[in-house]
Amino acid sequence: QVQVVESGGGLVQPGGSLRLSCAASGCIFTVYAWCWYRQAPGKQLELVATISRGGSTNYADSVKGRITISSDNAKNTVYLQMNSLKPADKTVYYCHVAYDIGAYWGRGTQVTVSS
Repeated sequence: QVQVVESGGGLVQPGGSLRLSCAASGCIFTVYAWCWYRQAPGKQLELVATISRGGSTNYADSVKGRITISSDNAKNTVYLQMNSLKPADKTVYYCHVAYDIGAYWGRGTQVTVSS
């Protein structure tokens, strides 16, 4: 059974930083892409960042220059380094991992940006 578990969320002041982690386990196949999504209450799911197995990355315009996605393929883990956080970044962040055989979601980790 594939498990996808996020961690690292919490409360941070505006301008602060957080590093989210997401670890996947239980699948013998290689991850070919990782994604981070977020969804604020009453809003659509937003794709924040992606990274492919080869290391290619893409970011939403709203986070470019402030957020960096990286992965450790040996550990089946992806990271989201978030800097210069704004109140608008406050929401639940979800990890999405894609294998050749299917894709899986984590349950999310809450990020709160408040003074």
